[in-house]
Amino acid sequence: MSIMPDSWIREMAETKGMIEPFVEAQRREGVISYGVSSYGYDARVAEEFKIFTNVDNAIVDPKNFSDQSFVERNKEVCIIPPNSFVLARTVEYFRIPRDVLVICLGKSTYARCGIIVNVTPLEPEWEGHVTLEFSNTTPLPAKVYANEGACQFLFLKGATPPEVSYADRAGKYMGQRGVTLPRL
Repeated sequence: MSIMPDSWIREMAETKGMIEPFVEAQRREGVISYGVSSYGYDARVAEEFKIFTNVDNAIVDPKNFSDQSFVERNKEVCIIPPNSFVLARTVEYFRIPRDVLVICLGKSTYARCGIIVNVTPLEPEWEGHVTLEFSNTTPLPAKVYANEGACQFLFLKGATPPEVSYADRAGKYMGQRGVTLPRL
């Protein structure tokens, strides 16, 4: 497997629609950086947040998820309560090539504030908005800024395409738009 450089990311975004909308150079002035970098793409978080709450004493169950577990907010800034969790999504819509696996890492700017970003790998031929998970590990409220960088995607190209892709097996999160809740 090889990690793919900025020139490949740019070409795939411009000719194959791999990332839409695509920002071809990193933007940094006054914001948490986003756009293409040397060996990755820094994606932005959209203004759509689902903040976990315990107001209704709901239980978080991945096999039987209840929408009573969160409140929805559409804002430029999301405040994550102490020791809590927020679901969000990328501004960008991704279309992953058949011979590529994408790994996501959180931005160090957030990590240094105790805000951890988690995303599972983007599998070959998956497409959609990426659901992001932000955990506030601190005992204080924490801010996440919409339309600014949230995480970096690294594109790993396999030596050969897989026998079966995410699209081939009709994966349950294929084509997701908006913040997508757990599915069984």
